[in-house]
Amino acid sequence: HVQLVESGGGSVQTGGSLRLSCISSEPLYGRNCVGWFRQAEGYEREGVAAGHTDGTTWYADSVKGRFTISPDKAKKTWYLQLTNLKPEDTGVYYCATDDRDSFYCSYDGLQGATADFANWGRGTQVTVS
Repeated sequence: HVQLVESGGGSVQTGGSLRLSCISSEPLYGRNCVGWFRQAEGYEREGVAAGHTDGTTWYADSVKGRFTISPDKAKKTWYLQLTNLKPEDTGVYYCATDDRDSFYCSYDGLQGATADFANWGRGTQVTVS
């Protein structure tokens, strides 16, 4: 059973930055796709970013240019760097990993029923005011 643990959330002002971490219990590339999701109170979960071990990345239009995924294989950690944060970025952020083709490690695989990733963390709260 793979465990994912997110950390790094917090409360920041508009324009601030945070770096979220997703520590995996298995070698980082044990699953070839990582997805980052967020859920604001009263809203459905949405996919915001994804990274595939083939080097491809995907970002939702709402975060493109502000969020960046990066891996640290030695630490078995995926990072999501959040910059220029806005109040609408507020929510619980989750990381998830899965084995899937890079096509589904992007918008088409991070929405609704297709976001059936094998492993999920419990989330970390980000609040922007």
